[in-house]
Amino acid sequence: MAEWWSIEVFDATEQTARRWKQAHQDTLTEAAITHGATYWEWHEHQYGVVFEVLFETDEQWEAVRDLPGVRAALEDVPDPVNGLLIYRGRGGGAGARKPRRPKPAPSASAIELPDPKLEEVVKLDRSDPPEDSHLFQARG
Repeated sequence: MAEWWSIEVFDATEQTARRWKQAHQDTLTEAAITHGATYWEWHEHQYGVVFEVLFETDEQWEAVRDLPGVRAALEDVPDPVNGLLIYRGRGGGAGARKPRRPKPAPSASAIELPDPKLEEVVKLDRSDPPEDSHLFQARG
């Protein structure tokens, strides 16, 4: 089954991801095409760039990742510590492969409820009227 792979590069203070893309897009695109990519796209976002590529097998993707030019491009990202994500699936603002489950509605269930009040329980032991029940008889 064909799988999408994404390389997401974020901007850094010294260099933008768009500049990194300009320097390395030909190398990455050529590597993907020559190793069997069936589709590829570049996306520019407010925070950086994403290179999405579709391969029929994981072995094709691994072969591209092992190429010296691809490794050099990945080592040259603007922020090597926090500025690179490589993952299976489409990147950036792409939707999930499966629909998300609905979240509970933020309604009254979101507020804290008061502790329950203790209710007084009366237990009846007998059904006979008390001895002084004559005091409560109606007067006529």
